[in-house]
Amino acid sequence: MSEWFTHTPPDILGQNFGVPVETFKDIPLRDLYIFQGELPGDLAPDRAAVSGKGAPPHPFTFSLGSGAPARETKGGTVHIADSRNFTVSTTVAAALVTVRPGGLREMHWHPNADEWQYWIKGKGQMTVFNTGPNAVTMDFNSGDIGYVKKNLGHYVKNTGDTDLQFLEVFRAPYFADVSLSDWIARTPPAMVAQHLNVSEATIAKFRKNKPEVMPV
Repeated sequence: MSEWFTHTPPDILGQNFGVPVETFKDIPLRDLYIFQGELPGDLAPDRAAVSGKGAPPHPFTFSLGSGAPARETKGGTVHIADSRNFTVSTTVAAALVTVRPGGLREMHWHPNADEWQYWIKGKGQMTVFNTGPNAVTMDFNSGDIGYVKKNLGHYVKNTGDTDLQFLEVFRAPYFADVSLSDWIARTPPAMVAQHLNVSEATIAKFRKNKPEVMPV
């Protein structure tokens, strides 16, 4: 806005806004972009100034971490925001994942979108598996960004002594993942036993409740 004003003749600005030309004598001579400003005051006057129609039908803010988690185990929590609970978010879905020390974001994949990650705090290790076979393991710390292509299997292990927290973001209207444990547990046991060379009794112990985050 400041750059546009600077590159517009003052008489045009005055005519456009219906005020004297002198009104714009002190406008910045360059684009401010990021600058030190004053802290805003009470929210009510700002709301009244920008809109006379009240709050929008679809709120633009959503408190991702303050509500009840979509999943909670001894290993951690998962909070989800997508079009099902944040109605304006029709093209972006996100999950805030917290993994306790030693915990594991279970082996899984996402069938509907690539995953972008932002690692908020703690440290961990992620392995991504692709057919080939081809697997890559990387260490991550707070401030790092991770990326997993759609349908590629992966897991995240908390390798630190504090909580690990990262954000999963998807270009999709809803969050979706497939748990490897849950998928195997719902496949005919005899078939799985032959593939993995384990007993059907062992397979029967695999979790079917899609825990998302596993404890130590």
